[in-house]
Amino acid sequence: MIPESVIKYQDEIWQAIGDTFVMVGISIAAALLIGLPLGTLLYLFRRGQRYENKLLFTILGSLVNIIRSFPFLLLVVFMIPFTRFVVGTSMGTIAASVPLAVIAIAYYARLVEQALLDVPKGVVEAATSMGASTIQLVVKFLYVEARSSLVLGLTTATISFISYSTVMGIVGGGGVGDFAIRYGYQRYETDIMVFTIIIMIILVQTIQYTGSRLSRWLDRRS
Repeated sequence: MIPESVIKYQDEIWQAIGDTFVMVGISIAAALLIGLPLGTLLYLFRRGQRYENKLLFTILGSLVNIIRSFPFLLLVVFMIPFTRFVVGTSMGTIAASVPLAVIAIAYYARLVEQALLDVPKGVVEAATSMGASTIQLVVKFLYVEARSSLVLGLTTATISFISYSTVMGIVGGGGVGDFAIRYGYQRYETDIMVFTIIIMIILVQTIQYTGSRLSRWLDRRS
């Protein structure tokens, strides 16, 4: 039976879920559009790779490491001026998506780099011997060979993005975390807290199951 408090705040709950999807969706988009190419560059600039460049590898790698080493809440606070510059405010769902997108880019870039490093050297050598350009090497060989790992990496990253999004409630970023704090914690509505936890568990399990199934399906096609 659904608690009365949950029924009472059902509109707010749906709004919070929608806000969470917006934040996570923007983060996933940033991870794919920027994190994927960044991770690929980290791979290409590594020692022994096609575009070996110690300086660029060190700069990009250090930038990624610095972002990932920040405790997320401190990163949010640190980025407030930048967030205001980008979206005009430091409050709200869209504003919360800015630091979330930044950490998503750095997080997924490392996962992409690792996935590409796991591609057998024979694949790269075969592509080179056939005269493949860099774009062809990356798109037709590396990404194809690493597609299962890339999907699993994105699945893992997405679950982390959901976890980060709940923290945004502390700074008024909206989403399920913000709802849980305002209605569950501050108003001592235990039913609300339990319900939001159940929502997050279901969401995470669904994403993990879908990502794992897709990864296995892609792996069988290799």
